[in-house]
Amino acid sequence: MTRLNDRAFKILLEELDKISSKDPMGKSLREIILKRLYRLRQEQGPLASYAEIRDQVIDIYPQFSQQALQAAAKANCSPGFLSQFATVAAFLGTGAAAIWVVNLPFPMIRKPVAEVAPMLLLPSYLKMDRDYRQATSLVEQADQLVNNATGSADFQLGAEKVTQARQHLEGLPVWFLGYQPQFYCSFFSCTWKFTFDEFEVARKSIGRMEAKLFQEQNAQKELEAAEVAITTAKQQYQQAKTLEGKLQAIESWQAAIDRLAQLPPETLAGQAAPPKIKAAERDLNKVSGFAIHTEESGNLIEAAKAFAMQAAVLSQNPPHPVTQWEQIAKLWEDAINLLQQVPVNNPGYIEAQTKLAQYKTNLGNIRTRAIAETESTAALKLAKQYIADWQELAGAKKPDIGALASKLQSIINELEKVQPGTTATTEASELLTFAQETLKKLQ
Repeated sequence: MTRLNDRAFKILLEELDKISSKDPMGKSLREIILKRLYRLRQEQGPLASYAEIRDQVIDIYPQFSQQALQAAAKANCSPGFLSQFATVAAFLGTGAAAIWVVNLPFPMIRKPVAEVAPMLLLPSYLKMDRDYRQATSLVEQADQLVNNATGSADFQLGAEKVTQARQHLEGLPVWFLGYQPQFYCSFFSCTWKFTFDEFEVARKSIGRMEAKLFQEQNAQKELEAAEVAITTAKQQYQQAKTLEGKLQAIESWQAAIDRLAQLPPETLAGQAAPPKIKAAERDLNKVSGFAIHTEESGNLIEAAKAFAMQAAVLSQNPPHPVTQWEQIAKLWEDAINLLQQVPVNNPGYIEAQTKLAQYKTNLGNIRTRAIAETESTAALKLAKQYIADWQELAGAKKPDIGALASKLQSIINELEKVQPGTTATTEASELLTFAQETLKKLQ
């Protein structure tokens, strides 16, 4: 029987369609889950449990309805033993039950029956002959499909053949190997020469193929998981609003590519991985290069802000001497140079240009303050020289009033050149008041 019946598949499909319709990446994710469910529907073996059904969907859609999973698992259950027994008992009579007992694979029952009534053993002979023929044929088919596979379809069909071959091998009792029932062979051609050693070889061959199929299935699941991780990382990158979010998506993207690179190269999944890795790396290089440039530009802007902050701190509590204004101007210049390095095609370009306009205005103001400080300091220094000259004239025995008045006017002219808000402002204001009052006294 297949591991997933139609009722369970229908329940899972309805829930899958409901979830995937709300997801931008739903189409590609839906296809991956459908591949897994179809694989379960093709596999022969025990019915899939709740945990096995849940594993097919939960890694891609954690929000998959638990009620749907439970309903699918319940729908996938086989009838209970009591139900089967009741069905068999309804059709078996006493005679049929006796035939069933004597055909059990136990020599202590079969040997005396074979001597007295060998015809009663015909059903088991037929079954054993069928199991032998099917086992030998299916082992050969499975070997060709599994060990010389050219695609996933070969492995899927090979898995079915391996399961069927094992079932038929297990249908051959060990004591029957090499045993040739004379009664059966008198009516039918007995061609089997299936020894115990050959049975062991076939069983080991089946075991190796099952191991290879297991490896292939694991590799295929890992391939699918890596593809889902790459798709998710792309989606996270597109939806990220911050540089940090984009960088985290890029890290997840690279981790998924690394998972692809670790697939065993001898598996079909491993052989399919290189072109997928190449495509994923190509897309990643595009966005990672853009992210790196964005990060670099962000660093330039942040560095410029740091220089601007230091310039603003040094500008506090004016007035300042010319050397400090020049230092502040140098900080603004450094900040401007950093902002000018942000390229036009970078997302941070608009912010950089906005800051650039602001910083250039601030630099212009600082340079104006520096010029005012330079001129005011020079004017105060010259005024003090004139004051010294005036004092020398005033100290003469007969000072020349006209020369004193002229010198005072020169002092006043220089002091009036001192601009407000400079280090010379206070002293110049005091000297100006003194010069003006002294000139009035001379007039």
